[in-house]
Amino acid sequence: MPLINKTRRQHVAPGPDLVRLRVALTAFFALDGFLFAGWVVRIPAIKQQTGASASDLGLALLGVSAGAVVTMTLTGRLCRRYGSHPVTVACAVLLSLSIALPPLTHSALALGTVLLLFGAAYGGISVAFNSAAVDLVAALRRPVMPSFHAAFSLGGMVGAGLGALVAGSVSPTVHLWGLALVGLVVTAVAGRTLLRCDPPAPARPARTASGSPARPDGRTRALVVVFGLIALCTAYGEGALADWGALHLEEDLGASPGTAALGYSCFALAMTAGRLSGTTLLERLGRTPTLVVGGATAAVGMLLGALAPSVGPALLGYAVTGLGLANLFPVAVERAGALAGPGGVATASTLGYGGMLLGPPAIGFMADWFSLPAALTSVAALAAVATVIAFATRRAGTDRGEGIEAV
Repeated sequence: MPLINKTRRQHVAPGPDLVRLRVALTAFFALDGFLFAGWVVRIPAIKQQTGASASDLGLALLGVSAGAVVTMTLTGRLCRRYGSHPVTVACAVLLSLSIALPPLTHSALALGTVLLLFGAAYGGISVAFNSAAVDLVAALRRPVMPSFHAAFSLGGMVGAGLGALVAGSVSPTVHLWGLALVGLVVTAVAGRTLLRCDPPAPARPARTASGSPARPDGRTRALVVVFGLIALCTAYGEGALADWGALHLEEDLGASPGTAALGYSCFALAMTAGRLSGTTLLERLGRTPTLVVGGATAAVGMLLGALAPSVGPALLGYAVTGLGLANLFPVAVERAGALAGPGGVATASTLGYGGMLLGPPAIGFMADWFSLPAALTSVAALAAVATVIAFATRRAGTDRGEGIEAV
């Protein structure tokens, strides 16, 4: 396959500045997952503290989503003006400080207000460090984007595990203030490196006939949206399994609560393993085969997870789904960023985050209309859609370095 040889010829040993930059960015990805998971596991305690009803809590939690979606588009502009490195550090500071605020609230309205700030920081850092990672991927000439998202997954697993350990013995205030301190320390250490490193220039920026940087045209913007749709299909599955996977195992298959809780763990562990091996897969197979095989694998896995008659095969299906979805989002965001810079990352991230928001309520409505197993097959359907999109656009724009396989 020509892509394999081309990738290997271009691979060079990174300089020390690029190595330091990669380590610093990896730390920020891991910190983001760590802080977000730490907050999520304390939601029940915060609900009790504020005295919020289930519906009031749901409205308050929309603050995270609203803050993230609004800020993602704005962050793309900030990154173009000030650079992705300073914006990453600023958002990390804001994220670390804002995670300490929920324990100070005593009403659903106050909680929703501080979660707007938390969501804004979460959405902002997602765009900023993905934009920085896109530039680094171009400079390294290696498809290392999945390794950053693996760090996010690992950080989330550590954050969730730590939260589970201390939930019964440490108050939400002490726990979340401790996370804030960890966040500020990591930001101070990794941010110092990040700010000292000049952002690497993209390897092959698009140029006009006069040699000046080209603005994204209609075709390029359409391709960015296409990559955003692949991210949406992936994130839809993540959100659906996070909220409904355990319920399916417990209510439909008769699993115990402990066994049902293993469902998302199997999915998350498999996704982390898939991302850790993502760079190797991309170098050996190329982007299109990785996306097509990944999407098809996720579709088959989710059909097994949703329709299996017993717990064991369903858990296997969840794990296969995680392996399949693992690298779809990182590749989609990387290609969108390579095409349109921070704006492309913002568009793909916003669509992806929209998919994560869409998944849980969509599954709920379909479960009411049909059944939960039938509703979960929509994850398989969207994974198949991502597969078709990736295959159909595999050569689109390659003459200008825009297609999925462009390197």
